[in-house]
Amino acid sequence: MTNFLAVERALRTAAPHDLLRTVRSALMTHYEALEVDLLMADYSLSVLQQVTALPDTAEPLPVQATPEGRAFGSQEPYGRYSAEGDAMDLHLPVTVRGDRLGILTVRLPDHLCTPEAVGELTDIAELLGHEIIVAERDTDLYLQARRATRLTLAAEMQWQLLPGRACARPEYAIGAQLEPAYDIHGDNFDWSTTAETLTMTVTNGMGEGIQASLLTNLAVNALRNARRAGVGIADQAALADQAVFGQYQGREYVSTLLLCLELSTGRGQVVDAGSPQLWRYRERSVERVHFEAQFPLGMFEESHYSVQPFDALPGDRLVFVSDGVYGAADKGGVAYGERALARAIHATGLLPAAAVPRAILEELATYRDTDADDDALVTCLDWFGRPGA
Repeated sequence: MTNFLAVERALRTAAPHDLLRTVRSALMTHYEALEVDLLMADYSLSVLQQVTALPDTAEPLPVQATPEGRAFGSQEPYGRYSAEGDAMDLHLPVTVRGDRLGILTVRLPDHLCTPEAVGELTDIAELLGHEIIVAERDTDLYLQARRATRLTLAAEMQWQLLPGRACARPEYAIGAQLEPAYDIHGDNFDWSTTAETLTMTVTNGMGEGIQASLLTNLAVNALRNARRAGVGIADQAALADQAVFGQYQGREYVSTLLLCLELSTGRGQVVDAGSPQLWRYRERSVERVHFEAQFPLGMFEESHYSVQPFDALPGDRLVFVSDGVYGAADKGGVAYGERALARAIHATGLLPAAAVPRAILEELATYRDTDADDDALVTCLDWFGRPGA
């Protein structure tokens, strides 16, 4: 534990851009590590890339069929003997509250690779993740490492608007993904939790490029502003509706689905203001949950929004999708549709929430077999309920 505390102290005082050099030096000093590398998952969650100072870059590693990818996918430490012999390469998940950032790889002499050392190094990888999240306020280094190619400006604006790609608490686990990751336009997801509630929103803005991103930015920030004022989701929708209409006068609008759940009971409320759909996987059965449709945000002046009751039971999986998923078409123009979507959701039943969106979007890409002409968004919420409630 003394070694762990020394590494923790070094990371806490490191410069934002210097976390990798600091953790490498500390692990070599206190754990006799031979090599230390940090890999970040790219925006599409398909490759892992070394953190290096641009323009120096290394060949990205695929998430599929690599030891590093195995640790990333399972979210468990994975070790294998180094090609150099008498040493073990440990691949450790760098994850913050369920949000999978990347992998810390530590090469240790074989005789030092004890269960106690692996446990402490796993905790250090998690600590490093927290420090990266804080450091990203002050440096672009880790964001640059997430890019397998250049983002469009519209995609840059959208990714900066997101809360993360996953989140986990005792009551729930969330995973979310947007595609095409490097050229997204108007789709967005957001969530926020308190001691008693979880609020989620899924938005689908009109248009393409910068205009779509500007529209979505306005809508999402209007919803956040209302939420942070302490009002319910019906008033959140109404205030965001006024903000969007005030700017665009009904020429453009944002389809939105809002959900608020009580953490202690699973009882909740929904506002359905447009095209995003909610699907439920319960007891091996998949069904779409239908709500009373209301006007998208900004379509008309001073629209009134009402909430509808919704209950989540422990073990439920809730999957939110944008129209770029269920409306995607193959080469013949046939839409993906609800039956195919239900099969895809069922097929991911054994995956954790963080891995579900990527799996569904990969299946969708196989069906589509052509370049996407619309954003596709999938958000998965696994509801466990409050322990002991």
